[in-house]
Amino acid sequence: MITGPLRNQIDRLWTEFWTGGITNPLTVIEQISFLMFARLLDIAEARAEKKAARTGKFPMGAFSRDEQHLRWSRFKNLPAEEMIRVVRDGVFPHFRTLHGGGSTFAEYMKDAQLLIVKPSLLVSAVNMIDALPLAEGDTKGDLYEYLLSKLTTAGINGQFRTPRHIIRLMVDLVEPKPSEVVGDPACGTAGFLVGVMEHLLEKYTSPGGVIVHEDGQKTYTGDLLEPYRKHIQRGLFHGYDFDTTMLRIAAMNLMLHGVESPDIHYQDTLSNSFPERFPKLAVGGFDVILANPPFKGSLDESDVHSSLTGKVKTKKTELLFVALILRMLKLGGRAACIVPDGVLFGSSNAHRDLRKMLVEENQLEGVISMPSGVFKPYAGVSTAILIFVKGGKTDRVWFYKMESDGFSLDDKRDRIGDGLGDLPDIRKQWFAREKTKKNDRKAKNFFVPLKEIEANKFDLSIGRYRESDYEEAQYDPPREILQRLRALDDEVRRDMNELESLLK
Repeated sequence: MITGPLRNQIDRLWTEFWTGGITNPLTVIEQISFLMFARLLDIAEARAEKKAARTGKFPMGAFSRDEQHLRWSRFKNLPAEEMIRVVRDGVFPHFRTLHGGGSTFAEYMKDAQLLIVKPSLLVSAVNMIDALPLAEGDTKGDLYEYLLSKLTTAGINGQFRTPRHIIRLMVDLVEPKPSEVVGDPACGTAGFLVGVMEHLLEKYTSPGGVIVHEDGQKTYTGDLLEPYRKHIQRGLFHGYDFDTTMLRIAAMNLMLHGVESPDIHYQDTLSNSFPERFPKLAVGGFDVILANPPFKGSLDESDVHSSLTGKVKTKKTELLFVALILRMLKLGGRAACIVPDGVLFGSSNAHRDLRKMLVEENQLEGVISMPSGVFKPYAGVSTAILIFVKGGKTDRVWFYKMESDGFSLDDKRDRIGDGLGDLPDIRKQWFAREKTKKNDRKAKNFFVPLKEIEANKFDLSIGRYRESDYEEAQYDPPREILQRLRALDDEVRRDMNELESLLK
């Protein structure tokens, strides 16, 4: 969480861009990202210099002797016209050479441009970013999350930002471990991968490793993750998307959350080229997959890999992505995936085939039904979270009816009370589900056996199985109602006659 003053600083920075003529939210975030990255490079370089001072050697950092003028601490004090020239013609090209030009961030900087054309706007942005506490703990990650929260429109392919609290819920339920391989086949801004990093930091921090700040907020150092550091940096996180802007933001988001070399790639994971380019990961490569795939979008059916259409004959991306996730998982691998409600009860052969595959060839563990306003203002579609394990067979499925996620379900999405809603109860009931003996179909959560699901054509909508209390309405006899109506009619007639007599 970030404090009010910091939130106000970001709001002012955002307003500067809009008044400066840059109004596309993605573009604003992208441009701020680049400037934040430039400052972070300089902060890292300063730390490297302090370490190198002990040895008397020039630090092997991000800047050579001839590139010192490209550092934030140098160009931030330049006159406006000179600053924009250095940033446009020097700093941006420099990004592409980082780590020998082979880093993920360098890869997605190939076509990046400084879109700030007004020198005064660049000066204002640099001054504001210079005042942000980017060097303090995980504040930079929280600041970036607040920036991303300003994305209020869905992409052309139906992708949009998943609320952070829903991400953390899904991550907590699948419990990723620091030794595992985690992926997102439609990563967008990498919210799920960042959520995994945050989960690991909290879970693998010793009591002495928790830093409590003056305002009561906590920073988790993840000191118990030390044996896994190399894997976390190089092998744990993998994300794919075919929106270059999203990929740039995803790479930056992960870097700001401590993943120095995120494995983020430009890739349509439904296509034939995915197994060709990433054979080890595209088929049975992941322990955990978390995703909120696009619910719609342009789809070239001829380019969809046959291993997916062979399982589910459809053009619907929401169905194909579930089949894709199953293919990407290792045997025993776990997944939590958001789907539109239509996936749960759709009557087409493709819908039924997918649901049948989930319960008969794999272990569908849970279906969490979410209220329709969770993704507003992007969309009002009703959605659910599917939690499943690859392989085995389903004996029974756990259902939960989420009625509140802690925020209003209109476009404003205002916090309600503590902002937690049903989420704490979902976590509690999920981890206690196997120990619970009572199975009340009128409660928010309950089990449904496989045989009953099969008998209902593999319908997975909670409304199919949840029982409700109905109070039988009591009505007066029709004859009494008619008598009251006649009495009212007579009263109206008398009043009309009285009014008419006054007019004579």
